[in-house]
Amino acid sequence: MDSSVRSTIWQQLRPGALAAVQGLAVALLSLSTNVALFALSVVSLALIPALGIGFALFPAVTVLVRLSLTAQRGLSRWAGTPIASPYAAVPAGARLGTWRRFRWVVSDPATWRDFAWLIPGTITGGVCLLAFVLPAYGLEGALFVPLVLYLTIDWYGYGVFWPMDNFAKAWLSAPQGWLLLAGGLAVAHWLVWLHFRFAGFFLAPTRAQELALRVRHLAATRADTVDTQAAELRRIERDLHDGAQARLVALRMSIGLAEKLMADDPARAARLLSEAQETSGHALADLRNLVRGIYPPVLAERGLPGAVEALALTATLPVDVDVQLPASPPAAVESAAYFAVAEALTNIAKHSGARRAWIHVVHRDGLLSLVVGDDGRGGASPDAGTGLAGVRRRLAAFDGTMTVQSPPGGPTVVTMELPCELSSPRTSPSSGTG
Repeated sequence: MDSSVRSTIWQQLRPGALAAVQGLAVALLSLSTNVALFALSVVSLALIPALGIGFALFPAVTVLVRLSLTAQRGLSRWAGTPIASPYAAVPAGARLGTWRRFRWVVSDPATWRDFAWLIPGTITGGVCLLAFVLPAYGLEGALFVPLVLYLTIDWYGYGVFWPMDNFAKAWLSAPQGWLLLAGGLAVAHWLVWLHFRFAGFFLAPTRAQELALRVRHLAATRADTVDTQAAELRRIERDLHDGAQARLVALRMSIGLAEKLMADDPARAARLLSEAQETSGHALADLRNLVRGIYPPVLAERGLPGAVEALALTATLPVDVDVQLPASPPAAVESAAYFAVAEALTNIAKHSGARRAWIHVVHRDGLLSLVVGDDGRGGASPDAGTGLAGVRRRLAAFDGTMTVQSPPGGPTVVTMELPCELSSPRTSPSSGTG
């Protein structure tokens, strides 16, 4: 079979196969933890009036419940139906006193919604097992395993034939298997999707919790933004003091000395004026570099599409660029997007060992999406001091997000999203830059 045909077939089967694996993971996690955690929760609650040890035991069980359901929320993100965490921050002192910690746990609505989910989650999680079992059972028939077993053992059954008592029935296991495989792959995604949609009624934050989490997020990003702006102001002040200001002081001294020497030593005065002219050129270059670091002129001249292409042209490796913007974002968002892409490309050049990179920029559903990828060694992490943490802080100031997918061996894909609306129409070419 031709490799392109195999690739096409795999692209068709891949979503269903992935959903089957996701269904297996959901079923294993739900069936192995939910019932046990429900029983522990009931026991710990029952021990509150009986022996009083429930005051210490119930918060401990709640921690286990939250760990399990946090893992299930992680699976929801993997399945493409993310469920946000609803848990409130631990108040001061809640880690110290048993009573205060108990009171905090029982007063959090998320505790009881988690508890209410454990048994329904077991049922729907068990149903998700079908997302794996049906394709696996169908694959067994499609690969003629029942036929082989019929020829090698005395008794076997498959599909509608129990037992298979002749060769024709054994042979018909293959078309049954293909039907079961196709049907299983077709419904696998929907089973997992329905599970997590149902789970969202229990596990997702309520409106009040969303507002509280939003306030907490904004407070954190505001603090990061203030710190970032303060650091940026210090950098600008330092650059002005050490660069342009120092050159301008030297320029003033040279011109003043040349003025004094003009009558007595015209040749030396001419040399000083020539040096002053050179110094003024350096000072102008410093100021241009400083302005470029604040708001790059290429953004004002060519907009984000042209600025991204300019970044690709100056990169140390070939970069494919695909920008689809029918209009321009707000200037502040445009600047943040430009510097985020620039930092991502710098990170690729320094750490990835890649031979090629790509940039894809598109605006869809109120989000400006910037995807920067490379075919390097992988293993990139925002926590590894590679500059990605700074990108995340820069985006957070605009309520933006960044996700990094970088398995060992690559490829690395950095996805950055900024909520914004586009303004004036602008021509945005889509091109490849190498």
